[in-house]
Amino acid sequence: MVKSYLKYEHSKTFGLINSTGANVVWAPNESAPNAALRSTGAGKAVVGANEEVICWDIKKGELLSRWWDSSCNAEVTAIAQSKADRDIFAVGYGNGSIRIWDSRIATIIMSFNGHRSAITTLAFDQSGVRLASGAKDTDIIVWDLVAELGLFKLRGHKDQITALHFLQSPSEQELEENRGSYGGVAAQHDRTEDGDQEGFLLTTGKDALIKIWDISSQHCIETHVAQTNGECWTMGVSPDGSGCITAGNDGELKIWTIDLIGLNEIASQVTEGADRRFLHDRGVLYRQGKDRTLGIHFHPCANYIAVHGSEKAAEIWRIRSESEVQKTLARKRKRRREKLVAASGKEVETNGGMVDGEDEQPDTSSVDISEVFVPYVIVRTGGKVRSVDWAGGRASKAVQLLAATTNNQVEMYNIPAKEKAKSSTPDELSEYARIFSVEMPGHRTDIRSLSLSSDDRMLASASNGSLKIWNVRTQSCIRSLDCGYALCCSFLPGDKIVVVGTKSGELELFDVASSAMIDTVQAHDGAIWTLQVHPDGRSVVTGSADKSAKFWNFEIVQEEIPGTRRTTPRLKLMHTRTMKVSDDILSLRFSPDNRLLAVALLDNTVKVFFVDSLKLFLNLYGHKLPVLNMDISYDSKLIVTCSADKNVRLWGLDFGDCHKAFFAHQDSIMQVVFVPHNQDGNGHHFFSASKDRLIKYWDGDKFEQIQRMDGHHGEIWALAVSRTGDFLVSASHDKSIRVWQQTDEQIFLEEEREKELEELYEGTLTTSLEQEEGDGEEKAEAVGAGKQTVETLMAGEKIAEALEIGIADLSIIQEWEEARTSQPNIALPARNPLFLALSNISAELHVLIVVQKIKAAALQDALLVLPFDKVIALFTFLSIWASKEWNMPLTCRILFFMLKTHHRQIIASKTMRPLLDGIKGKLRRALQRQKDEMGFNLAALRFIGNGVRERGTRDYVDEETWEEQEESGKGRKKRGFVDVS
Repeated sequence: MVKSYLKYEHSKTFGLINSTGANVVWAPNESAPNAALRSTGAGKAVVGANEEVICWDIKKGELLSRWWDSSCNAEVTAIAQSKADRDIFAVGYGNGSIRIWDSRIATIIMSFNGHRSAITTLAFDQSGVRLASGAKDTDIIVWDLVAELGLFKLRGHKDQITALHFLQSPSEQELEENRGSYGGVAAQHDRTEDGDQEGFLLTTGKDALIKIWDISSQHCIETHVAQTNGECWTMGVSPDGSGCITAGNDGELKIWTIDLIGLNEIASQVTEGADRRFLHDRGVLYRQGKDRTLGIHFHPCANYIAVHGSEKAAEIWRIRSESEVQKTLARKRKRRREKLVAASGKEVETNGGMVDGEDEQPDTSSVDISEVFVPYVIVRTGGKVRSVDWAGGRASKAVQLLAATTNNQVEMYNIPAKEKAKSSTPDELSEYARIFSVEMPGHRTDIRSLSLSSDDRMLASASNGSLKIWNVRTQSCIRSLDCGYALCCSFLPGDKIVVVGTKSGELELFDVASSAMIDTVQAHDGAIWTLQVHPDGRSVVTGSADKSAKFWNFEIVQEEIPGTRRTTPRLKLMHTRTMKVSDDILSLRFSPDNRLLAVALLDNTVKVFFVDSLKLFLNLYGHKLPVLNMDISYDSKLIVTCSADKNVRLWGLDFGDCHKAFFAHQDSIMQVVFVPHNQDGNGHHFFSASKDRLIKYWDGDKFEQIQRMDGHHGEIWALAVSRTGDFLVSASHDKSIRVWQQTDEQIFLEEEREKELEELYEGTLTTSLEQEEGDGEEKAEAVGAGKQTVETLMAGEKIAEALEIGIADLSIIQEWEEARTSQPNIALPARNPLFLALSNISAELHVLIVVQKIKAAALQDALLVLPFDKVIALFTFLSIWASKEWNMPLTCRILFFMLKTHHRQIIASKTMRPLLDGIKGKLRRALQRQKDEMGFNLAALRFIGNGVRERGTRDYVDEETWEEQEESGKGRKKRGFVDVS
């Protein structure tokens, strides 16, 4: 009989506030009771947390919601909020996919897949119906969110896209102000008559280029070199779209003005216009930080700009008003005159108080850019800044800045706005304050050790500077304690005290109930790499880099309370014995039967001693690099060791023989743990965790890998298995703690191997399908936005299968119909069993249902899979759908896409002409009928709307003149109007 195993699956994640891969977005908190509180409250922070998106209540530090798609394990890399509907968010992932989320219900509305690598930036247009995405694959894709498909892919950048922004044409009022009323009205008339302008797209890339793309013609109309000293890392566009700032290395900021009026003019032109420039370089500024600039954010209302690099600070710049610039220039002119006077020793000839050659009121558009943009304040943050966003939509006496840092925390700062009364004085540094932060539910640094309590209810996690106690069931942090650089930790018997071993050689004892440090012992001269409580629960042994293992007994001593004669009991660690070895100790393990102590040394060996006499029993040689961790099975018969040489070895503790050596992982293996009991015959099963981000489950008797668990996005440092073996907990460099729960699902080794081979095959298949143009050929600037995936291939196969069955059934039914004219009582022919299983539906309805089930975003790629002989069959069904008026939008979409794709073959085919003529007539009749119906309904809605408006308005009359008007109008006959509906 084939042996089966129970599967472990990822059940929950905690300890992570925000990951370093994605940006932070501020949003108002919809749960606030009224609109006033919603706009003035601290709001919520929407952050990426590995493969999830998390919403935090900034004021309370509480988790509001998690957005997670179980079918996607890729890391979140970009988040953007819609300008039209604030509840809609676009989220980009590391595998090139994009999902549109509704934050109110935490549900995916639609998903797209068009990029070959990680998404780097996302941008909605002003109306919220289009989305632009840029990725590391250097492509830009514009998506239609109404039709749920990719419009086109723009190629022109030579490196990853770093920023995107839709440029909207100015409104009629702005055009009138800038060009006079007649020209503005004419341009607006042109725009509304031809339909809404598609607008322009402004992009920057790591290739140091800034480009303007015309979306309607799908080509680049202007390119500039954005940075002079290397890559362009980010771009910020002003709220009105009149200017932008690009940033590169060495703190360089380049200021650009954007000619929106000129863009509007060329958009309304039919012919190619004269060579014009719409981006104008205004100059370069340098911020205080000299590293690369990673983010530029304009405040939506106030004249402030937040700029940050990867250091522990965000710089706030202020944009001066025109009057402030004039006053500053006037001060400088006055100083220049005074210097000239002092230098010449006499009064300089001036014209009206001005030095010759100076304008009285210089144009602010030509002044030096450093007069307009001035540093305001530097906000020092609690960690290196990953991303910032402005909080609150309205300008007030203070502005709020939301910052997400790389050390797993989110902070909000209050920055006082510059008062108008002081606008004439030079800029002074403002006092800012950190008002809120989300930092309790996570560690600032990597977790180095995990320990579960004896009842598996509490989890201790230790890192550099902090020890946290978690409730495993609710995933809430119940205690947070300050400690040294922790390398190992463990609950002591009773689960009320946690002992921590630090890098400085100290043992620290913490009381969980009182959240206090009980005692500190300078135990070793080197780092304490490992500790373990003796199975009898009365002592603990520590192993250190000072080449010694020390044994400590737990003793309760009576200590006097200062100032009184009373005493209080207190736990102390009493040093009893020391064992010296030849090299640094990296790991220690007691055997469960209390007989043996295994010690792993830096010299790649494991030495096994008798606990009572400390005499050497076994020497285990075989690893080529130091053994990092080990564990002994429940019956004290097997010891498993893991090493930096990527191997796991199983040894027998009877004679020290190596049973098996596995090449287990692709990187150093950090920890191995046996299942601590043998209830289900799994006492010799063990887990291994590695820097290659994987956890593997092994059978120590059959020497087989049972299961591979992937989910972490960083090196796994620590692992802990529950006493019952029902779950295990892992901690990683990605700052997350994950719980893996045992399920009732059975797995078989052969099936697992087959699944791994299938995944490998699918991965190579999709990469081979990505057809790229040859290096010698010039790439097209705009191409289709498709991408073949396993999902689209399967969808294409389903359509082909449905068409094949459907065409066969159509011919059978047609023959039956013809025979029925001569033989009315002829029986129904034998149809495909599939139609009988589906309640005897028709072939055309079955094909339509199959096509409707395919996601709109994947439909075009699925249709590309079809060979041309299946296209003729598809057109036959399109003709039937058009005649029956079934799902006309889908029918038209498929028809037009297939005509565009197979245009040459269709016009060369004689059989297709009559079929297309028939489809054309049927479509026109159906669309005309739908157009008339929609026009009638629109007219009815307008009529009802007018009636509602009339009933909602009341006229006010003057009481003094009303009676006179009534009397004078008595003799007249009035016409009455009634609604006839």
